[in-house]
Parts: sequence; structure tokens; C-alpha cells
Amino acid sequence: MTKANMKAKDKAPSGAYSVIVVGAGMVGIAAAMRMQEYGHQVTLVDRAGPAGGTSFGNAGILASSSVIPVTTPGIIRKAPKMLFNPLQPLFLRWGYLPRLLPWLIPYLRHANMKDTQRIAEALNPIIGQSLQDHQALAAGTIAERWIKPCDYTYIFKDRAAFDADKPMWDIRKAMGHDWIEYEDDAFAAYDPFMADSHRFGVAMQNHGMIASPGDYIADLAKVFTDRGGQMITAEVEAISHENGHVTGIRAGGESVSADRVILTTGAWSGTLAKQLGISIPLEAERGYHVELWHPNTMPKTPLMVAAGKFVITPMKDRIRLAGIVEFGGLKAAASEAPFKLLMHNVRQYMPDLKWGEETRWMGHRPAPTDSIPVIGDVPGIKGVFMGFGHHHVGLTGGPKTGQLLAMLASDIQPNMDLSAYDMRRFSK
Repeated sequence: MTKANMKAKDKAPSGAYSVIVVGAGMVGIAAAMRMQEYGHQVTLVDRAGPAGGTSFGNAGILASSSVIPVTTPGIIRKAPKMLFNPLQPLFLRWGYLPRLLPWLIPYLRHANMKDTQRIAEALNPIIGQSLQDHQALAAGTIAERWIKPCDYTYIFKDRAAFDADKPMWDIRKAMGHDWIEYEDDAFAAYDPFMADSHRFGVAMQNHGMIASPGDYIADLAKVFTDRGGQMITAEVEAISHENGHVTGIRAGGESVSADRVILTTGAWSGTLAKQLGISIPLEAERGYHVELWHPNTMPKTPLMVAAGKFVITPMKDRIRLAGIVEFGGLKAAASEAPFKLLMHNVRQYMPDLKWGEETRWMGHRPAPTDSIPVIGDVPGIKGVFMGFGHHHVGLTGGPKTGQLLAMLASDIQPNMDLSAYDMRRFSK
């Protein structure tokens, strides 16, 4: 990297700010594009380039109804059995457990109905209109070709399996998420892909998917640069500030000045936050996917297989299977067992499926102890803003989070209560 391409453009337009967005995943791209719309000069910095992390490997679903956290009532009782069963979608690198415990204990304290309701109420304003938020962000650009309006279908062995989780479905309905139920022959007619093993489906309305998340974000990044934005590929080492005001960043061994810095580095955000005196109880939840290319058949919509808690998404030229949870930190290599489980699920639920190439991926979801993202300003340092911690819904909530960050960094007060996302909640 040359010094020339490490320099942010010298001066923002009159009345605007020079802005650095750290992190080129879904949240960062959205924030950078919205800041451009407000007239600022924006530089986007990422160590791996656009969609180099979790935004590449997610399930690709604009899952507006996914307001229910992992920590539902009963998870404490179920989790130990899941950890010792290789056919369950929960894994732990046992050597990591001592480091995990300070995060895990407060995380599990939220496994009750009151907190489940509270978390759902906080997530819904961020993800509840995801399809429309993505369509608005990509409107009129090359990126909109990847956005596909569709149902998001939860499938069950039978109606009894659906009814067993009624309290969580009641929460979804209260948040405005409705569905159509398909049973027996009606389910097979709706989507025959899994009709041999499942007899009941719940099709969530007004959802969508991204047909290739990595390509989508790459296209958004091209739109950003075509509109005058600058991209820097470098590791951000520090956020610089003097006298209570941000002055820029240090990346790749060089300084880049800015009036505003927006931090959106997902599971890697904790280190930079600590440098600013902010302690966020954040853990990296390792997620896995397997892609089966050129399959002989595809589902009609993205499917959540309730019994196995994994997702099947029909993407461009392939099916993506995702949904594993593993705790093992940011540094360890991918484990083999989660991949084996995903392929076991293929054989169990889709025995007639055939495909060509098979590809694998592992990434890191940013998980705060309360399953609610951090969105807002950094106390004590004017001009720094943070947006991360979306757990399983970073793609889903990225555009709305980016919009909120852009408004805050432009000195515009959003017309919604942001107190649930305030990072100060962890210091109370």
C-alpha cells in the first residue's frame, strides 16, 4: 500500500464533515453510503475489503421476523445436552470455556420471558422493515439485482411441533409479523422441496433474501466509490482523539485525519472500543455454512428447519446451508464437526438432493450479552460513533443501523428512541 492511497481526501465539501467508516460489512457500507447522501466526504477502511467477514457468509435472509434471541426460556436446561450431542447445532471449544464464562454467565441470565420480550422489542425497529430498507439503499444501482422479495418459511415435522413454541410466535405476531400456515397436501403444493420429511410450514410474509451476499456488498462498495467515496484496505490500529474530540485513525502504520469516525467492525469491535474507554461484553459466535453448487432442485423460499435449527437458502447457482453456533473465539481455525452436522442434515432431510461442487466457510457473529446491538455515540469523545453487535441479524439490520449512524454523525436526531442500543447500558 502506498502513502498516496492511505490519505483521505483533503477537505470535505463546505458545511460537511470528513468521515471515516471502519468496517466494510453490511453496516459499514450502509453507513458510508448514507453519509455520502448527506453530503460528507467519506473514506471506508477495512482490513480485508468489502464483505471480508460475516457479511459474506451469512444465510442471506432479510429476516425481519427474527426478533427472538437465542436466549429463550429453557435454553439453560437444553444447552448441556446439546453440547454433548454432535447432531445438535451447538458447539464449544472446551479450552476456550474459561475465557467464555465472564460473558456466558450474564448472557444466560437473559434466558427468561421478560428479557426475551424486551430484546424482541429492541430488535424489531432495527430489522422489522429489512426488505424495504435494503431496497431503499440499493435503489437505482447495480446492487438491487441481488435483492429478492420472498417468503421466509419455517418448516416443522407437524403442527404439534409448531404449537410447542407458541409463546415465541405470539411475540412475533405482536411485533406485526404475520404468516400463512400450510399443512399436509397444502404444504407439499406450496413447496415440495422438503415435503417428504415435513408436513407443516409457516410462510412469513414481506420478507426477502440476497441471492449472493458477497456480490451484493461488492456492488454496493462499487456504488460508493463511483459516487466519490474512497476505499482503504488496512488494519485499523487506533482511533485518534485529542481534547475530547476525534481526529482520525491510525491504519497500516499511517495516520488518516477525519472529523467523524464510525466503527462497524462486528466481532472485532471490542478491542478498538476498549482503546476509547468503552467496555462492551462482546463475544464472537462462530457461524458456519456449506454451499452446494448447481443442485438438481432448489426450495421455493429460504427455509428454517425448526428441528435442526438450520437454514436452507436458494442462492445464485447454489444452495447455502447455515445456522451452526460455536463458541471458540476469534483466533481458532474452523472445526470439522459443524460441517459434518450440516452435511448430516442434507442426507437426513434431503436424501435425493444432488450437486456438483461443495464449498465451506466459517465466520464470526458479534454477540453482546443482551443480544441487542450497540448503536450510538461514544461518551466523552465527540465525533465517534459505533454500530455493531447484531448477533444473527447483521445483514437484516444493516441498512437501518447504517441510516441511524449516518444521522447521528450528521448531527440529525433520529425520530425514534435509541436508548435500548446505547453502549452506556453496560456501565450501569
